[in-house]
Amino acid sequence: METLRLVVAVSGTPGSGKTTYARFIAERYNLRYVSSGSLFREMAKKLGVDLIRLHSMAEENEDIDRAVDSRAIEEAKKGNVVIEGHLAVWLLKDIADVKVIFDAPLEVRARRIAQRESIPLEKALEEIKIREKSNYERARRYYNLDIRDYTVADLVVNTYPLDVEAVKSVVAAFIDGYLRARMRIGV
Repeated sequence: METLRLVVAVSGTPGSGKTTYARFIAERYNLRYVSSGSLFREMAKKLGVDLIRLHSMAEENEDIDRAVDSRAIEEAKKGNVVIEGHLAVWLLKDIADVKVIFDAPLEVRARRIAQRESIPLEKALEEIKIREKSNYERARRYYNLDIRDYTVADLVVNTYPLDVEAVKSVVAAFIDGYLRARMRIGV
């Protein structure tokens, strides 16, 4: 039996859980996992700057985003992959089979990041606001995309107040249903 080619694009706001759920999808469906965020962080490390500084640099130099985004597109074209990143759903709208966006209220996301990174809540909140503004402005300027427009997604999940297992169940139910439908229609 031939294996189905599956490309899943995962996007979401900082602290929404997109990385957790993208890794879950990759594991559950035996797909490769590529994180644009990790590529961005690797670039920050190589340049010797923190994430907020690299966001600022990317606002002045679109080559930073374009390098990360072209890598995501290349990986998506290979198939059998989950591509996770702030722009993944929009950049891969014509390549991805399933596009999922995760979100949660700002205060909830700030608490998650503060706990994960052992930083004060106020600092987490400030960093989220800076990152979101930078991501939004760069997506608009470099690609003419509105990353606040979720209509491109097949599934939008508010990860609060659900626990991690409940969100995984929602996502798995959707992707399982998609795969059954594809098998049924022979695509």
